[in-house]
Amino acid sequence: MGISCPSGLLIRIPICLAKRGIMYFVRLLIQSQGHVRLNEHTIISWQLRYCHILCPCVNASNKVQYDSEVSGVQNVKLYTYKELSVATENFRPTNKIGEGGFGSVYKGSLKDGTVAAIKVLSAESRQGVREFLTEITVISDIEHENLVKLHGCCVEGSHRILVYGYLENNSLAQTLLGGRRSGIQFNWNTRTKICIGVARGLAFLHEEVQPHIVHRDIKASNVLLDKDLTPKISDFGLAKLFAPSLTHISTRVAGTLGYLAPEYAIRGQLTRKADIYSFGVLLLEIVSGRCNTNKRLCAEEQYLLERVWKLYEKGEVARLVDTSLEEDLDIDEACKFLKIGLLCTQGFPKLRPSMSKVVKMLTGEMDVDDEEILKPGLISELMGLKMQKDTTDTLSADSKKHDNSSSSETSTSYATMTFTAIDERKTREYRQAFGCRGEQESEAEREKPNSGL
Repeated sequence: MGISCPSGLLIRIPICLAKRGIMYFVRLLIQSQGHVRLNEHTIISWQLRYCHILCPCVNASNKVQYDSEVSGVQNVKLYTYKELSVATENFRPTNKIGEGGFGSVYKGSLKDGTVAAIKVLSAESRQGVREFLTEITVISDIEHENLVKLHGCCVEGSHRILVYGYLENNSLAQTLLGGRRSGIQFNWNTRTKICIGVARGLAFLHEEVQPHIVHRDIKASNVLLDKDLTPKISDFGLAKLFAPSLTHISTRVAGTLGYLAPEYAIRGQLTRKADIYSFGVLLLEIVSGRCNTNKRLCAEEQYLLERVWKLYEKGEVARLVDTSLEEDLDIDEACKFLKIGLLCTQGFPKLRPSMSKVVKMLTGEMDVDDEEILKPGLISELMGLKMQKDTTDTLSADSKKHDNSSSSETSTSYATMTFTAIDERKTREYRQAFGCRGEQESEAEREKPNSGL
């Protein structure tokens, strides 16, 4: 008996290791058309580009029965609930450093002395098993200076816990943008370090990891800072894996209002360029020192991206540079960073540079061509949205409640949004402008990989 498998299919195959009494699932990402022949021994005849052991579902010699969701994931230590309870002093409230709709984050000391951020998902968490699994499988095999380090996880009964390295200086949303700097000096050198670090982390995910990874939720609250203010991209629960042969996938829209690329928000068409758009917004926030939405300002200044574009057209983009920057400010470099932010947020995805090019522009290895800067993609001009919001979370220190002094609508700026309704007329206008097909896709179609734009 044979089974044909289409390109881009992600499947799981059980493999039994009889001598050890363990059943494993192997996660396979198909690169090209292939065929499986099922006989006494299964023969896989296609070319594999990604293979990942997910979990043992049976272990007769182990009395602790881990849920088959995640136990045995490669490169991730499995902790028992008792171990993590001891590490956090029975999840003592004074050790809590963050909380949200997902659950709570505790500071803890592991058995080997490592200080960790322990993220405990609540039973009612909207993140759910899918996002929990995604976060583990995406970052368990990769390591980079600008990505959070996942030390391990715990799955026992209803408990779902992730264990990360502890980061001392919170997130950009809480410090630079939220007014909780706690003595941190965000001078220009520090900001360039953060911008370049996040760009390098994204370039690594987009271009060096196989399969490529699209984060889907790049934003200020998902950039954490260690004791040296080195930025770390966090929260991979929404991430998607891309085979090298794929140009895009169509999927449900998830992300954060203010950072979403228009083509993704409207059509659900996801590419690496969606992350680049989000990075562009983040870059503008870091240089200006303000969040992307601030309803306390006058109407023409409420939306950062629109404001940057209007000032750029007038040749006055320098007015957006954070006024708190003092002696080490390089105003020319700051203006260049704002221009790079505009390049990253171009309305047409193909006009946005790759993250490797962004890194080169930020570091001065490549010039920024003003002639390439066109009007950015502004969702507010294209569609009306109804939103369902979740509370944001962080794994960093001292973050019990997000405090944004620059915006009266913190939840709007930083809450995770799921779009549930789109203005049909404006959607049709967008599709016509970008040459998209007009019919609605079924849920099954939206989750299938696509091989062309």
